[in-house]
Amino acid sequence: MSAVAKPKTQFVCQNCGYNSPRYLGRCPNCGAWNQMVEEKLPTKNKEVHAQSNLAGQIAKPRLLTSVNVEKEPRVKTQLAELNRVLGGGIVPGSLVLVGGDPGIGKSTLLLQVSGQLSRHQEKVLYVSGEESAVQIKMRADRLGVGNSQLYLYPETDMGSIQQQVKQLQPDYLVIDSIQTMQEPDLNSAVGSVAQVREVTADLMRLAKQNQITVFIVGHVTKGGAIAGPKILEHMVDTVLYFEGDQQRTYRILRAVKNRFGSTNEIGIFEMQMDGLHEVANPSEIFLEERLAGATGSAVVVSLEGTRPILVEIQALITPTVFGNAQRTTTGIDRNRAALIMAVLEKRANLMLQNQDAYLKAAGGVKLNEPAIDLAVAVSIASSYRDKETQARDCFVGELGLTGEVRSVNRIEQRINEAAKLGFKRIFIPKNNTKRLQVPKTIQVIGVTTIAEALKKAFD
Repeated sequence: MSAVAKPKTQFVCQNCGYNSPRYLGRCPNCGAWNQMVEEKLPTKNKEVHAQSNLAGQIAKPRLLTSVNVEKEPRVKTQLAELNRVLGGGIVPGSLVLVGGDPGIGKSTLLLQVSGQLSRHQEKVLYVSGEESAVQIKMRADRLGVGNSQLYLYPETDMGSIQQQVKQLQPDYLVIDSIQTMQEPDLNSAVGSVAQVREVTADLMRLAKQNQITVFIVGHVTKGGAIAGPKILEHMVDTVLYFEGDQQRTYRILRAVKNRFGSTNEIGIFEMQMDGLHEVANPSEIFLEERLAGATGSAVVVSLEGTRPILVEIQALITPTVFGNAQRTTTGIDRNRAALIMAVLEKRANLMLQNQDAYLKAAGGVKLNEPAIDLAVAVSIASSYRDKETQARDCFVGELGLTGEVRSVNRIEQRINEAAKLGFKRIFIPKNNTKRLQVPKTIQVIGVTTIAEALKKAFD
């Protein structure tokens, strides 16, 4: 009597996808603890067949010179902010991943977009693995979405989903969410690395072979990264992060990967009872609650992609109680703040080593470009000296370690935005003042060093 072969298993890290023949408490690849899950290995090799599209056509090798290239088509939605983040609109046949915290508005955004697209007599299949059709219908009524070309399909089995896609042949497919979808041929649990990888591969084939635009909703981990293997972000064409605080009504849509556009663009929305509304002028929102005459405040004109945004930088400098001074930041890189404080201490004679520093970009926005350095330095000096800056001053410039104020890009666009919002003076690097064409309503002050900038700002 022959012994029954024991099915082979492996242990897979649910954080990074690392494989191990035995259980490990700590993943040697990513360092995560208690993330190794046992999964069965497939016993038989599947026969590999050429993949065909919904029309039964099989792709064949073609000469590069025989491929006709037309202008990249774009489908524009009624949300201009979303069009900007995507690089001008939706590219047919693309695979777009939308990630964000629970309850931030991912499903609301995609349901609104689905309703807008279906108004153009294009079929949209909305597949939900988390809500029933009745629940989605209730939310659609609240958002004012209701069209004959929008199909709802509560299902998690990829085999059934592919069958419905073949029958309906939709122009757009929404998967909410990728972590709830299941590949029936795999023995691993729903949401595991193997499941997410295989489901995404099937969706990518559907998108590329049939020119179906696929939107995928992805959950995020406690660290803010999209849950599942990192290969998920590599496989898709576009990765969008939906950011914001549930205590605030404003949401920021940020592109971190985009094969068809810039990765620096952001879109700003406001969550209301009837859905997401785009914010046309975010600078006014970020500055509307600024206190007149407050110390430790400076305004910067930051660029997010092609859009200039005015943001208030706030600083609070207090004598330290403990031995080591604290450096706490919100919306600003902590290492950048520490570097700027070191430059101020060495080049501007500010004794900051025994001072606790708390810095914040007001409004919940995250700033990471070098042009914010000068505004951060002025806000720190304002709080330390307890001297206010003028209410209609703003600051743009990068700081070097020797105390120089270095030039930044697209300075005229920044100046025009500041003038449009009523600012009277803008401090910029001296090298950026050459051949400027700016409005007469704003005075441009060129500075060479941080010491010169502080002297002119507080005079």
